[in-house]
Amino acid sequence: MATSETPVAIIMGSRSDWPTMKLAADRLDQLGVAWDAKVVSAHRTPQRLVEFATGAKAAGYKVIIAGAGGAAHLPGMAASMTELPVLGVPVQSKALKGMDSLLSIVQMPAGVPVATLAIGEAGAANAGILAAQILALSDEVLAGRLAAFRAAQTESVAKTVED
Repeated sequence: MATSETPVAIIMGSRSDWPTMKLAADRLDQLGVAWDAKVVSAHRTPQRLVEFATGAKAAGYKVIIAGAGGAAHLPGMAASMTELPVLGVPVQSKALKGMDSLLSIVQMPAGVPVATLAIGEAGAANAGILAAQILALSDEVLAGRLAAFRAAQTESVAKTVED
């Protein structure tokens, strides 16, 4: 169970999504933001989803990162049951290389938003950063860590193409 010190929940439809979703956790770790990860399948564990999503705010979460592949209903269903921001990560699927996941997550009806990120690892990493940016709106110390992260990222880019 989350506490007020665990502001981010990372949920995914299957344990097989963890290698992708771990990149969100890695970015949160890098920025000093606590998180919990849970398997919550929209299709195979619907009651677990209802209990998680309806209780997420009371449990102390501030942002939910939801990754799913294929039909990818998890982010949208979670968003339909909570007032918290939901960041959707389309996990790359075998059949359509994640396009199915992307379209399932991004095409939410008006009134039930899911902030949808890129397919796969880049989307998961960016979801971790975006969750931190949302939290930094009310946390100046975290905002400072984000600024340092961005500065280090900029500094790491070579100025020339020479080795």
